[in-house]
Amino acid sequence: MRRSVYGEEHEAFRDSVRRFLERSAVPNVGKYLEDHAISREFWLAAGEQGLLGLEIPEAYGGVGAGDYRFNAVLGEELAKVSAALNSCWGIHAEIVAPYLVALTNDEQRKRWLPGVASGEILCAIAMTEPSGGSDLAALKTTAVRDGDSWVINGSKTFITNGYSADLVIVATRTSSEKRAHGITLFAVESTTSGFSRGRKLDKVGQEESDTAELFFDDVRVTESEMIGDLDGGFIHMMQNLPQERLSCAVSNVAHAKEILNETLAYTKERQAFGKPIGSFQHNKFLLAQLFTQIEVIEAYVDKCVDAYTRQELTPIDAAKAKWWSSQVQSEVLDHCVQLHGGYGYMNEYRVARAWRDARVTKIWAGSNEIMRELIGRDLGL
Repeated sequence: MRRSVYGEEHEAFRDSVRRFLERSAVPNVGKYLEDHAISREFWLAAGEQGLLGLEIPEAYGGVGAGDYRFNAVLGEELAKVSAALNSCWGIHAEIVAPYLVALTNDEQRKRWLPGVASGEILCAIAMTEPSGGSDLAALKTTAVRDGDSWVINGSKTFITNGYSADLVIVATRTSSEKRAHGITLFAVESTTSGFSRGRKLDKVGQEESDTAELFFDDVRVTESEMIGDLDGGFIHMMQNLPQERLSCAVSNVAHAKEILNETLAYTKERQAFGKPIGSFQHNKFLLAQLFTQIEVIEAYVDKCVDAYTRQELTPIDAAKAKWWSSQVQSEVLDHCVQLHGGYGYMNEYRVARAWRDARVTKIWAGSNEIMRELIGRDLGL
């Protein structure tokens, strides 16, 4: 089925991205898995290719594409190579970069954005804390005014790019009595005194991403590190969540679709009882079901991409896309493992890693339970 949301210019961009990834990422995935991190060489190469600056204006070293469909194309191609690769890029270029573009002054943009676009400054965002994730209004990391400075104390966990980030946007509590309306964002450079990192967390999947704990022990920052409005951080985070959730949905579908195509090829080659296993009626019917599921959710996500490009995507529709795409992805990949039989349980087979990598997508960017809660509230329940 032809995907009408993308035009010739987007498909030409897709071809260039695919060639770049085949050259710069695919041969190195094993090393990324071993190191539990994406190499700095990849980030610099991606920056040189212009792939980190799609959201950044040309005046600050970016591409300034101004069309979310290019982000979506890049996200799809990254996810086809590695779900973790897309996650790390998404945090840096699709989440942090828009914050820095929209919420900073000219001095801050000049200080940070050229390095973000080039890959010299790797970014992370620190929201989740050991005591909770989805309830951002309850965060405990504090920033207390001290003369002309703010002093940050607290900790964050499950932070993608956390171990290698040069710049971290940190959600802090600046007004204890205001709850959701007492949160402020600060950009903390990794060289700042009092900032430290814990170990790289040992995750079930997405081992290529360097997920870490972050600690803030009397970290002193000034107004020049404040991102956006004082006590306006919660609103800023809520405004950016639809793009984050849509980005997750785009990745979920592309990742599952790639592994499903590989599984189809496997079922045509793998023999049992003298014929390809894909020819057995159960497997044939199952594959028909899985491809239909992928095409249906892909059509919905494409519709959301089109709506977001036209600035018409609602937070509820983004929640639907994030929830259902992660659900479909998990179901499809579980069946793909089953179709591979014992080989599907071996880490040397990509389907096994993909199955593990997909599980977290039902948790992050707001758990699927939270997504359904939001959708239910919108129904007046």
